[in-house]
Amino acid sequence: MQAGADWSKFRRMQDSLLSVAALGYAAGLFEAMRVLPILNTAGLQRVLALPALLLVASFVAVRFAPPLRSAVSRHLMASYRTGFGQNVISVLVGLGVVIAADVFLFWQVDGAAHGGRDPGGAFAAFGACIGLFAAQCLLVRRLNSVED
Repeated sequence: MQAGADWSKFRRMQDSLLSVAALGYAAGLFEAMRVLPILNTAGLQRVLALPALLLVASFVAVRFAPPLRSAVSRHLMASYRTGFGQNVISVLVGLGVVIAADVFLFWQVDGAAHGGRDPGGAFAAFGACIGLFAAQCLLVRRLNSVED
């Protein structure tokens, strides 16, 4: 595929999603460390070790399992053809979804700080999403280098 202006915008959008998700996870982690007693081993496993494991697992699964790689590549091409990440509205919607997930993460941390449910599941899901976004960024670059 030739790298045109639209493809460059799409690639930057994928990079932006990864960056916003990683920054949101880091902000949620710092907030959890500030308001929760998670400095013990079990707490760190729930908000750091398990999400890191799922990040690596989702990244490796997409990169090295041909059926998954093919499905994600098809999804990326369909997203590109429909104009995702190529105009202001789609950028705002895409980043808005990731920011909404960040808000959910902070809500879970706040709930746990007031005696609610442990936010480990939200952190784990976020880790898996970051791994998927990273794999998508690499696939977009790979698709960019393939000539039609």
